[in-house]
Amino acid sequence: MTKKRILFLGETYRADAITWMNGLRDFGDFEIVTWELQTANNGINRLFRLLELAKALLTIKKIAKRLHPDMIIAERTTSYGFLAAYSGIQPIAIAQQGITDLWPENTITYPLKKRIQKYAFQKANLIHAWGEAMADHIKVSGDYCNKIMILPKGINLDFFEFQDASHSQMIHAVVTRSLFPEYQHLLILKAFGILKQKNIPFKLVIIGDGPEMKNLKSAARQLQIANETEFTGWIENTKIPTYLQAANYYISTPVTEGVSASLFEAMACGCFPIVSDLPGNQHWIQQKINGILVGVENEFNLAEELQWAFRNPEFTQKVILANRKFVEENANYKINMKKIALKYHELIAAVSTTV
Repeated sequence: MTKKRILFLGETYRADAITWMNGLRDFGDFEIVTWELQTANNGINRLFRLLELAKALLTIKKIAKRLHPDMIIAERTTSYGFLAAYSGIQPIAIAQQGITDLWPENTITYPLKKRIQKYAFQKANLIHAWGEAMADHIKVSGDYCNKIMILPKGINLDFFEFQDASHSQMIHAVVTRSLFPEYQHLLILKAFGILKQKNIPFKLVIIGDGPEMKNLKSAARQLQIANETEFTGWIENTKIPTYLQAANYYISTPVTEGVSASLFEAMACGCFPIVSDLPGNQHWIQQKINGILVGVENEFNLAEELQWAFRNPEFTQKVILANRKFVEENANYKINMKKIALKYHELIAAVSTTV
C-alpha cells in the first residue's frame, strides 16, 4: 500500500509541532512534508507577516498541485488553519493552539481574525481541541461539535521519566516557558524575591529564550536573587527532562493557557505544579489536590503558595506520585497519537470513497 502523505502547515521548530509530526510518522506511517511562514510574529514584523500570509494563499495552491498530499493539517486556526482551509486539499485537520486563537481580543485585527477562524472551522473536516477548555471556545463559535476531537497529543513518557526530588531541603523550581511578556516571568522573580527576604532557601531555573531575557536578568539583580537564579537560554528539548527531574517544583504563570505540554512534562518528571488559575489549567489541576492554582497578577499569592507547599512535604510527595499516574493514563503520547493517526486514516479513506 502506498504511504499516505500529509502536508503540515506550522512552525516546525516548536516542540508541540515536532511531537505531532513524529507521532504521525511513528504510529500512522505517514510521510510528512512541511511549509511555514518565515516572518516573525512580533512587533513591526506582524505587518510583514500578514503580507506574507496573503502571498501564501497562492503558494499553498501551488504546493498542493505539486505534491498531491492525501491530507493537510495545520496549527493555529487564524493563520495556518486558514491557509489549510483555502488550499483545496481534502481532508483538513486544524488545531486551535490556545484556549482561543483570537487572543488578544483588544486588537484592531480581532474582527478579521474571527471571520478567518469561522472560515477555517467551516471548511475543516476535523478540529483538534487538545483539552476541554479549548473545545468550549470552539463550540461557542458555531455548530462544530461533530468535527471536534478532544484529546491532547500527550508526551513521550519513556523520555520524560519520573524522579522523586521531593526530599530536597530547598525549593528547587523550574520554569520552561519562552521569555515573552504573556508568560509573566517577572511575577515569578518577584515572588522569589519575597522568599529571599524571608530567608527561604531556593534555586530557580528559567529555561528558554525570548525578548524579555535582558529585562529579566536585570530584575533578578535588582531583587537580589541573581545568585539563586539560572537563565539557561534556549536548550534542546532532549535536555529538558534532566532539569525537570532535578527540580521539585514547576511554575508557570501565563495570562492565557490552552493545554500545556510543559505542564504534562513537569508532572511526568516529578515536579509539583504551581500554575495560573485559568480554565486551561483547571481541567488538569485541582486546587491543593494535585497542585496549586495561583492568580495571574499577584506575586504575593505565588510566594505564599510556594511557602505552603514547601512546608508540607508529605502532601507534595503524595501529589507527584499521583500526577505521574495521571499523565500515564491521560497524556501518553503512544496511546493518544495512535488514536489521532487512526482518525486521519479514516478521514482519508472517507474522502477517497467520495471522489
